[in-house]
Amino acid sequence: MIVLLTGASRGIGAAIKTKLETEHTVLSPSRSELDLSSPESIVEYCSKLGRVDALINNAGINIIKPLAEVSVDDMNLINQVNYAAPLQLMQLLLPKMAQRKFGRVVNISSIWGVRSKAKRALYSGTKFGLIGLTKGFAREFAADNVMINTVCPGFTETELTKQSLSSEELAAILMDIPCQRLAKPEEIARTVAFLIDPSNSYLTGQSIVIDGGFTS
Repeated sequence: MIVLLTGASRGIGAAIKTKLETEHTVLSPSRSELDLSSPESIVEYCSKLGRVDALINNAGINIIKPLAEVSVDDMNLINQVNYAAPLQLMQLLLPKMAQRKFGRVVNISSIWGVRSKAKRALYSGTKFGLIGLTKGFAREFAADNVMINTVCPGFTETELTKQSLSSEELAAILMDIPCQRLAKPEEIARTVAFLIDPSNSYLTGQSIVIDGGFTS
């Protein structure tokens, strides 16, 4: 299979790439090749693609601010990268998958697309939106054997998590996770690998939360 994966340079994206490239051809464009903040770049990149069997929309940004500090530029940037870019990629690739009667899409949302918290309204809005796109397009393309799902990771053991949380904050978070540990990126990657596999022939339109029980 040929898989297009965005945001593969680190963290969960890097783990997904490592997991998939043992069995599939993984296209993981750099920002210079595919700039998700530019609709024109998305069109140009996709115009050069051949067959794509699976799309994994993993790339995203996070802007954490109280409402009073949110700017129009903040809104436009996070909506473009986290919501509009995945939508545009699906718009360009899903019809071709439907014509071939095979396709798989995994949109990487977040636990903050299932619930939210203070100062995360911008991020949560885009991640809730990805779940809505998933459900709508899953209904539209299911008859064409195109399975579309969302994965919602919880707190995951990545470099970014370690940089953004103090040891005290991390200890407090672990108290709220029934599994009493962070997810490993490889655990997220294994679920994504199943969702894009041809053996997943009936699971579509779902939001799969991988959070050790945090949102239970």
